[in-house]
Amino acid sequence: MPSISQTHIVNRMRVQPTHANNYDSAHGGIVMKWMDEIGAMAAMRAARESCVTAQMSRVDFERPIPIGDNALVDAYAYETGRTSVKVHIQVEREHPHTGETEATTSAYATFVAIEDGKPTPVPDLTVETDKCERLRAMALDDEPDEQ
Repeated sequence: MPSISQTHIVNRMRVQPTHANNYDSAHGGIVMKWMDEIGAMAAMRAARESCVTAQMSRVDFERPIPIGDNALVDAYAYETGRTSVKVHIQVEREHPHTGETEATTSAYATFVAIEDGKPTPVPDLTVETDKCERLRAMALDDEPDEQ
């Protein structure tokens, strides 16, 4: 069975002018694309199968990421269903010279494992450390209500 720590992925992208909106910061759609891609990678580590996005809920854009800063996208799976994987995704801006960071965006996403074009069962996640238990509890406590 995969563990929460095995699903944890952090990726870094430099915000370029081609990623920017009229305010010289990362366009929200670009940030969501990065979140979806890194979230899917975390889900695939949990599912051990290819995954597709089923839903993304409560995407909170708290601060912009200016051109020239790095976007740090941090994602981990915190819960599995029969064929689904729930992933918590956080984004921070990072100053490229100082390494200082600031939270900018967060979301919760559900991905579905696919094999031969059809949903396929996923293994349960294990929680092997206190840190992983805290990450899981934090995600479950803060996750939006299902509709």
